[in-house]
Amino acid sequence: MASVSATPHIRSKASTAGIMGGVIFSLLPASVGGIVNFGPKALLLIVISIASCVFFEWGFEKLAKKKSTVGDLSAVLTGLLLALNLPVSVPWWMPVVGAFVAIVVIKMLFGGLGQNFMNPALGARCFLVISFSKLMTDFSYRPGWGEVADAVSGPTPLMAVKSGEAFNLSSMFIGNEAGTIGETSALLLLIGGMMLILSGIITWHLTFSYLISFVIFLMIFSGYGMNMYYIGAQLYGGGLMLGAFFMATDYVTRPISRSGQLIYGVFLGIMTGIFRLFGPGAEGVSYAIILGNLIVPLIDKLTIPKHFGYKKEAAR
Repeated sequence: MASVSATPHIRSKASTAGIMGGVIFSLLPASVGGIVNFGPKALLLIVISIASCVFFEWGFEKLAKKKSTVGDLSAVLTGLLLALNLPVSVPWWMPVVGAFVAIVVIKMLFGGLGQNFMNPALGARCFLVISFSKLMTDFSYRPGWGEVADAVSGPTPLMAVKSGEAFNLSSMFIGNEAGTIGETSALLLLIGGMMLILSGIITWHLTFSYLISFVIFLMIFSGYGMNMYYIGAQLYGGGLMLGAFFMATDYVTRPISRSGQLIYGVFLGIMTGIFRLFGPGAEGVSYAIILGNLIVPLIDKLTIPKHFGYKKEAAR
């Protein structure tokens, strides 16, 4: 009797641990940049988040008497992504709560890796934003490292863009700004993203359709037209680069086909534009990707090619 495994069914010589390790390695530039930018507490939150995700996955599988999957590094990656989406001002228990939601509620209760219906790290972040909105939007932490401490406290550059205040585009690109631990440096995220593309872990289709459709949406609806300074701020600010390269491209929650990924990217670009321009907050990437995760089954149904040998039965 044949057995059916969880999706995806495309075969590759690459192992799950190898892919996850490659993504983790590509996130190191942004992670190190966040630690340098925000100080030792950023490192502490990263360690707590990763350790909590690994512990909850190990503990759940131990209680359920299932084979441990901690070695595939997916829990490590989830913990790292969750930490990079947190402001450094949050208390130490915040990544622990987020890790529980990400691993136990979103991932393991739905069957584990390959069967979760949304990105665990982003789902956990959205839960934390809704549950602890004040803590998750507090960017006033001062690490005590002289000039850097002054630069990274206060409102984020994206908030300044939203309210029409002045912002420093070059500083946003380099990353010496307020924000979550891993989102501030567009340069370091681009370096990591290019590493993913060049290594073949992801392709350009989804990410670039996301970014291009977002830019087109801004040109049409922002009121700034083709103002490259404004568009650059929208691209560099917030979690767009982190989301476009590292979370929208999640193997489990993205479409399988290239055409499906292009459609998915356009959807994410439009939704991010709607949230940023017309929503009450300055951000919108997390909610756009979560909504996108929910329509991936429909996109796959419409874009996956028919099986070889399929023939439609003629009407009698």
